[in-house]
Amino acid sequence: MEVRLQKASREDAEEILAMQKDAFSDLLNKYKDYDTSPANESLDKTLERLSQPYTYFYFIYAEGIKVGAIRIVDKKTEEPKIISPIFIQPKYRNRGYATSAVKEAERMHGEFGWELDTIAQEKETRRFYENLGYKFTGEKKKVNDKMSLVYYAK
Repeated sequence: MEVRLQKASREDAEEILAMQKDAFSDLLNKYKDYDTSPANESLDKTLERLSQPYTYFYFIYAEGIKVGAIRIVDKKTEEPKIISPIFIQPKYRNRGYATSAVKEAERMHGEFGWELDTIAQEKETRRFYENLGYKFTGEKKKVNDKMSLVYYAK
């Protein structure tokens, strides 16, 4: 299985946002996190992220098909790099594409010095990151009565 990352640009903002909304809508409905959910992000916010000089937004291609995207924040300093967000379209999930995409991002940006957060209640997502070598930092932040974020580092 070949997975490759292709850098996105501001011109891709509407497509990224539509894919993001599709990928995260179930979590938005489940946790009602209207302030920070990628499914509730505005086009202006997506454009802002794509304009940041330290943001690398990539489409994830698997077997020649665009299956998702990953955003890497890499300031090329001693600051940790951040994955925020990564998503695979629902019909392409559970095929190893996200694992391959994270590994490729680490190959491109460096294997160590990473941070991320994820939903504490989503055990499969936590296991996904742990299987990639990310360690729970112990930090936790309550978002609302239904959801908290937990933080990981590698």
